[in-house]
Amino acid sequence: MLSTPTSLPSPTTQWSHLLNSQRLGAAKKFNANTSTRSQFHKDYDRLVFSHSFRQLNQKTQVHPLTNQLGIHTRLTHSLEVSCIGRSLAMMAAEKLHDKLGNGLPAGISPADVGVIVQAACLAHDIGNPPFGHAGEYAIRDWFRLPEPQEILQTLSHHEQLDLLAYEGNAQGFRLLVNNEHHPDKGGMRLTCATLGAFMKYPWLATHSNDTSHSLHSSGIATNVQKFGCFYSEAAQLEELAACLNLPRSEQHDGFARHPLAYLLEAADDICYALIDLEDGINLNMLTYQEVATIFYELISERPDSINLPTHMSVRQSLASLRARAMMRLVNTVTDAFVANSDTLLAGKLQGSLFDHCDISVRSGINQAKQLAREKIFNHPNKVRMELMANQCLHRLLNAFMPLAWTGSRATSDPQSMSFEQQRLSKLLQPHLDEHRRVLSDNVYLNILNILDFVTGMNDHEAYRLAQELQGHWGTMV
Repeated sequence: MLSTPTSLPSPTTQWSHLLNSQRLGAAKKFNANTSTRSQFHKDYDRLVFSHSFRQLNQKTQVHPLTNQLGIHTRLTHSLEVSCIGRSLAMMAAEKLHDKLGNGLPAGISPADVGVIVQAACLAHDIGNPPFGHAGEYAIRDWFRLPEPQEILQTLSHHEQLDLLAYEGNAQGFRLLVNNEHHPDKGGMRLTCATLGAFMKYPWLATHSNDTSHSLHSSGIATNVQKFGCFYSEAAQLEELAACLNLPRSEQHDGFARHPLAYLLEAADDICYALIDLEDGINLNMLTYQEVATIFYELISERPDSINLPTHMSVRQSLASLRARAMMRLVNTVTDAFVANSDTLLAGKLQGSLFDHCDISVRSGINQAKQLAREKIFNHPNKVRMELMANQCLHRLLNAFMPLAWTGSRATSDPQSMSFEQQRLSKLLQPHLDEHRRVLSDNVYLNILNILDFVTGMNDHEAYRLAQELQGHWGTMV
């Protein structure tokens, strides 16, 4: 285990660690800027051309399997978050430079900091299962069923919590450092700086979910908290933290966040407040007045009445308000980042950057989240789709997960399995071959490999296969 340094080095020295261009999992050393196309630009390109990123095109942002054009998917959401993240990081780096004089390490420009956060934002949802957060809940719930519970009792507490508190964030880290491009040999081999900015929760499930409180005697997890790394990738997390010189967290036994991860989080929340609500209008879940009221709060204006201008459409009016709100948010958040830079470097910042912004900004963000909870996430149409998503994923897990219990027998003695299990094994095998994996006697790793297969599907693939497994041949979305 790494220990927290007794005295912190200078900010410039700390940033030289935090903006490390060494690629996690790669033996070769790289320089940050050996050409116009830096190592951080290469991170961005690797992500754009990865299979997992492409799959986000038909994965849920907020509304599963919607047929209405223009509604955000995880792909369009990730692209928008990456644009805002780049602006936040470049402006924060410029302001930090003005505050500290020569604050950034030699050879690192504000544009480099911008592309680090841009790449991290591009990947921030790359591990999400089909159907978004509803998919995460479905996976957690499935592992609380009687048969999986019996199997989980044979696993360690670390392994149990990975499944009972299943997290798309941890799945994303697994994809990046293990699965994509170089399976089990460094994955995408992204730079440590980009991976650090990506890690909103640089700790294990056991660091944020105390087993004595999170597990009943039945093994069921309660009060699930977010985490960013499965136990299977614990060694990579330790290596990443050592490369970046991340301090230990004061809240738990994990690491403190990379300062740039706070900018990623802010970019995600800005999209949530400014853009995702617009989908609610397009789906007749929200009114123009409800969304415009929040935009004006974020702009810090309170007009006497909020009516749609006669010379503009709803879309045009909201786009105009959104641009003004976004400009203020970027300025306010980057001011908060610079004002709290010493606390960020020490790993001691409490809450998000929005908690350290002007009251009108905090109020606007909170109003946006509350409105989404009340009018979008509990809308009957969304509830019905989430129930369908839950049944869909449970059907897939019911079908494929027993292969994790049989393990190596699936390949060594296929005749001992039922006809259905043999056929399911044939469907799973191309995924295992691609990632150079086999089902073994290690049930925990078998489960993760099957989850890689199921969660790697987009919404439409998962829905279609679930329908076929139920005997509805040819059902399409």
